[in-house]
Amino acid sequence: ATRGTSLRALASLAASLGMKLRSWDFVAAYLQGELEPGEVVYCHPPPGYATIGADDRPRICRIQKPVCGMAYAGRRWQRTLFLWLEEHGFRQSSTDTCIFSKTRGDDKLVIGCY
Repeated sequence: ATRGTSLRALASLAASLGMKLRSWDFVAAYLQGELEPGEVVYCHPPPGYATIGADDRPRICRIQKPVCGMAYAGRRWQRTLFLWLEEHGFRQSSTDTCIFSKTRGDDKLVIGCY
């Protein structure tokens, strides 16, 4: 995640260059992540669902997408976002891996992910 010093640097850069600052919150961001190819994850059924099947065997659920609460769901979302940014021409900062930038002519866009 972007460090506090990086956020202050982005705010300082925006102020010195007369850039606008915007902030977004991705609703259900963890659900936008993807599991690794070939990765299979199982979990217990959620409360309220039958935990024993008709064959008297315990039921389990196969996860299709990382969900909030999974230990690595945030990392999966981050990887998905970073790949998208790179595919769309953003360059990752060498000093802070959570900062991306893209320049087109005189226009510059800087994104800090946290």
